[in-house]
Amino acid sequence: MLLLSAVVLVTSGCGFHLRGTTNVPEELKTITLFSYDPYGPLTREIRDQLKLSDVTVVEPTVSAKKSLPELRIIGATAGQSTASIFQDGKAAEYQKEMTVRAQVLMPGKDIYPISVTVFRSFFDNPLAALAKDAEQDIIDKEMREQAAQQLIRKLLTVHASELTKKDEVNGTPEIISVGKAPAASTVTK
Repeated sequence: MLLLSAVVLVTSGCGFHLRGTTNVPEELKTITLFSYDPYGPLTREIRDQLKLSDVTVVEPTVSAKKSLPELRIIGATAGQSTASIFQDGKAAEYQKEMTVRAQVLMPGKDIYPISVTVFRSFFDNPLAALAKDAEQDIIDKEMREQAAQQLIRKLLTVHASELTKKDEVNGTPEIISVGKAPAASTVTK
C-alpha cells in the first residue's frame, strides 16, 4: 500500500498524465487528406493522429471532393537557431522550430487556413557525434508528432468558425438594399 501511494505521488508530482485524443466535431469525422508530400513522415503522422481521433480518411474522388471536408497540408518548414554558445564561441544549444501550414476546405462554404509552430531545444555535445544524430532524429519525430496533434486540435477552431458564421447569417441570405430605385422620368412633348 505504501509503495502504491508513493508511485501515485511521484507520477502526480511530475505532471504525468495519460495521452488523450481530440474530440473532433461530427462534421469533420470523415475527411479527405491532401498533402504536398503524401508519403512523407509528417503526412503519415497526421494520418495516425486522425485515426487516433476517430476520423475516417477517405481517398479523394470527384463525389467526395464535393461532399466531404478536405484537409490540405500545404507545407512544412523546419529550421534551427543558436540559443547559447560555449566559451570558445561554438554553438552549445540550438532552438529547433517546425511550422506546418494547412487549410480546411468545407464543401460549399469557406476555406480556413490553419498553422501550427512547434519549438524544441537541442544541446549540441561535440564529444558525442553519433549520439547527437540519433537524438536529433528523435527530436524531429517528436516535433512532427506534436505538430500533428496541434493541427488536429485546430480543427475545433474551424468548427467554431462555422458555428459563429451560421449564427450571424442564421441560415437565410442577407438582402442589402439602399432604398428605392429612382422612378424613370417620362417627358411628354
